[in-house]
Amino acid sequence: MNTSKKIILVPIDFSEKSLIALHHAEVITRATGGDLFVLHVIDEPGTISSFFSDVDMDKVNSDAWEKLNKLEKEFATRALSITTLVAKGKVYEEVVRASELIGASFIVMGTNGVDGLVKRFIGSNALRVVKESRIPVISLKGTPTHDGFGNIVLPLDLSKETREKVNKAIELSRQFDATIHVVSVLLTDEEEVVSKLKAQLNQVEKFLAKAEVQHTSELITGRTKDSELSEEILRYAKKVNGDMIMIMTQQETDFKERFIGSAAQDIINNSPIPVCSIIPNIKLNTVVFTPY
Repeated sequence: MNTSKKIILVPIDFSEKSLIALHHAEVITRATGGDLFVLHVIDEPGTISSFFSDVDMDKVNSDAWEKLNKLEKEFATRALSITTLVAKGKVYEEVVRASELIGASFIVMGTNGVDGLVKRFIGSNALRVVKESRIPVISLKGTPTHDGFGNIVLPLDLSKETREKVNKAIELSRQFDATIHVVSVLLTDEEEVVSKLKAQLNQVEKFLAKAEVQHTSELITGRTKDSELSEEILRYAKKVNGDMIMIMTQQETDFKERFIGSAAQDIINNSPIPVCSIIPNIKLNTVVFTPY
């Protein structure tokens, strides 16, 4: 495995979901030979609400450090040191801020997912972190049945960020000795689009073969709605026993206009396996793949 140094940040609120995320952050840390940072964010009440609150913030802060110190001792018995942090403020803002301050390579966090209209307008803290973060975010909604990421599912479309996504998948596959399962979903029968998708899939296959990465590829027929697109990808992930789905979440690279496509939201909120969300740094040409 690739043992290049990585910094892994995992936000924790001591819930079951966040402890599951912490476990997987440990797996990633050991696989990459990196450093593990654990962050607990205390949601401070606003000025007005604090007048009507009986919450003792000093006790909340003390309790948080007590739990984090306990985690430090627990990890020490497993021969892995962790760095613990406490911040006060909005969870998603502090997570993104901390990731930038420590130069994190990944954020790993649990999510309960959200349903209905709330998903579109507010979203969970995990979704907000995905939206704001400039580094990959691995979110976990379900409880994975085993450790590691032996099968990485890589959905591809005709976006200009394809090469960047493939390179990131290669990096992860080398770190976890994983097989990359490339999938493209046909949402139309237009000959030009079908031809371009097939050509791209063939190009990516050659690129992965040259990089000497284990891989498979498949072109499947889907439907036209984004929600159905996400269902096709989740169905395919189950078919190949996927351990992780890697998606490109940001459809615009303008710093003032950050948003997540509906298909990406559906995958994050409904996937029973971890989802690695990455954003494009620059617009890349999909025609030419340079050696990794």
